[in-house]
Amino acid sequence: MPPGTEHDFEAFARASQRKLYRTAYLLCGNADGARDLTQTTLAKLFQHWRRVSAADHPEAYAKAVLTRTFLAERRRRLRDLLAHTHADPLPVPEHAELRVTLLAALAALPPRARAMVVLRYWEDLSTERVAQLLRCSEGTVKSQCSRALAKLRTQLGEAHIYATES
Repeated sequence: MPPGTEHDFEAFARASQRKLYRTAYLLCGNADGARDLTQTTLAKLFQHWRRVSAADHPEAYAKAVLTRTFLAERRRRLRDLLAHTHADPLPVPEHAELRVTLLAALAALPPRARAMVVLRYWEDLSTERVAQLLRCSEGTVKSQCSRALAKLRTQLGEAHIYATES
């Protein structure tokens, strides 16, 4: 790496770490997983910093790396889990705060659908951009998001009460 680029990476990492962590937290559903995912993403970005720094939008590049790393880890864990046991979905707490309820509902979604919902509605990315990040068609993003939102509505049920009571 040429001299000076390490400092460029450090500045980029400091500036984008918090936003990457927030997205990672929504994807993983817990702080430890989010920290690990953020650290893994930054390590991958550092490895390929020349290419990242040459990109038009390094933040978008980082978000793509974060999302793809999350999906790859989930696929690997799912393969390991299916090889050993059948997992039961986590129960959604009935009288929890809305945030906890929402995180539990998000956790029940398949990883790819969860990534699409987080990127589309939390990160407020366009359907086109989500499709580019996940390397699929816009139609796939629209249909997956629609199904995931329907599943979330079913799971959350009366959770909207918590949002209006505070």
